[in-house]
Amino acid sequence: MTDAAKDQDVPDPADPTGVPSVQRDEDRDALHILPLSILPFQTPSLHRARLIKNARLNSVVELFQGQGIGSGQMDVEELAKDYGWSGKGRKRHPDLVMLRKLAPLPSYDVYSLRMLFRQEGIEVNAIEDLKLSDSKVTELTSYMTQFTRPLIQEIYGKDDLNIQTFDDMVKLFESPDVEMVRKKLDQMAQKLRIKVRDVPKFLEDYGDVFLSLSYFRQCLDALEPIIDEFMNSMDEIRDNFQLKTNVNMMNTCDQIEGAINELMAAISGRFETFDRYTNGMWDDLTADRFKTVKKFVEEYHTTIGGCLCALTVKMNAFAVRFPSPTVGGPIKRGEFIMSEMKQGIEKVREIQANAPKIETVEWAK
Repeated sequence: MTDAAKDQDVPDPADPTGVPSVQRDEDRDALHILPLSILPFQTPSLHRARLIKNARLNSVVELFQGQGIGSGQMDVEELAKDYGWSGKGRKRHPDLVMLRKLAPLPSYDVYSLRMLFRQEGIEVNAIEDLKLSDSKVTELTSYMTQFTRPLIQEIYGKDDLNIQTFDDMVKLFESPDVEMVRKKLDQMAQKLRIKVRDVPKFLEDYGDVFLSLSYFRQCLDALEPIIDEFMNSMDEIRDNFQLKTNVNMMNTCDQIEGAINELMAAISGRFETFDRYTNGMWDDLTADRFKTVKKFVEEYHTTIGGCLCALTVKMNAFAVRFPSPTVGGPIKRGEFIMSEMKQGIEKVREIQANAPKIETVEWAK
């Protein structure tokens, strides 16, 4: 790193980091990436850096990244020494204080960050930075249908052909037809047993909470084929003549497989619980019933985000190294499991062990 990069007040002009100072959609939508540009850091060079979870599930500051140059990563304490923030008698630099708060967070998805930032008193530069990108929202349309279609039918039935999607419902209130808007607002308010002025906020909250579930479901769906391929590799390792007598290798395979299966079962179980409570909400839809479901879902954002983040990082590392079943045999895959997959696997279990217990929602009669 050049001297300029070490200067906390001057970014390194000679370093083509490959990391933009504004959020990219793929960063905003990731579970394991936190673009530091969204936070009020004093050090200019951090505006182009990212906090990421590496293959060992450690949080590191990525100072540069790109094809042909790789990824320049430092852990927070190494960075503090390099930037001259640490040492006896030194006042703690505010950027170091911030990074020390961010590094232990279990996931960097926007929904977990909202909860965790609120708990830690961390402010972002713009609230829009903690929302999914427009392209991701569009991508999640099919997942959202199961949550938005019942609302549309509950409020409007099947008679109003102009309202087919959740966006159609929201856009109603932008119509220049004031009388029609008033009528629709009244209709929704009566159904939900709230005041007319509270309808827009209800729709905003409704869309956001179920968009979060759609996002997490898509993340889980994306993982399943990679996990299947990984499990097949484990079977091949166990059957390999050279490897099956390696007790340490066999125990590691059992440990990793057990951790992944436990985590997948826990995530699936929570989704089943969410579905059950969401379906119960429709027995007598009110804004208060929705608030109960909203609170319940939000309490588990950080747990699900952390579990999915850990699994995604581990499985993506495997998929990048072995993009198809024909790449790398059991020996190579066994070496990768011992060197990379094994490291940090205990953190996967810790996330689940520290998760809040699922409470029972009692619907008022």
